[in-house]
Amino acid sequence: MLSNSILLVSMETLLPVLITTIVFVLLGLITFALAFFVITKVTPFSVRKDIEDDQNVALAVVIASIILGSALIIAAAIHG
Repeated sequence: MLSNSILLVSMETLLPVLITTIVFVLLGLITFALAFFVITKVTPFSVRKDIEDDQNVALAVVIASIILGSALIIAAAIHG
């Protein structure tokens, strides 16, 4: 009987954290998708073609750095 009450208390404390985590994951994914969309629209060339077909490693590194920079900003905003 005691183990059921401990499990119930754990679920009560876990549920708000789980919901918050899911919300922040969705917001982060939307932000990353928006950032990539802006990058592809701002550049005068096809980002997909340059990275996949032409094997442009420098462009892939630049886009990866933009995504990592966005991830750091989002993580700092979530952490407070």
